[in-house]
Amino acid sequence: MSDTPVRQQNTAAFHGQAVVSFAAAMAATAVGIFRPSADGWVRGFLAIAVLYLVTSSFTLAKVVRDRQEAGRIVSRVDQARLEKLLAEHDPFEKL
Repeated sequence: MSDTPVRQQNTAAFHGQAVVSFAAAMAATAVGIFRPSADGWVRGFLAIAVLYLVTSSFTLAKVVRDRQEAGRIVSRVDQARLEKLLAEHDPFEKL
């Protein structure tokens, strides 16, 4: 069995970018909602902000899920190694 660690697919920078993107989308949507004028440009801005919010929500959910799955895989590999060592160990074996 090799000792190569499971490589996480997403970097911390990508995770940070997803969080910042989601925050920017929330801010853009909030500006569009709380601005009282209903000019055509404002409605277009709000429509694009909502679309941006939805796509950044999917990206953020994917990043969080991938990070959790990477941790789970490492934990399962460590658990399998421990079970193999315990199965091979015979406490009554004579030295």
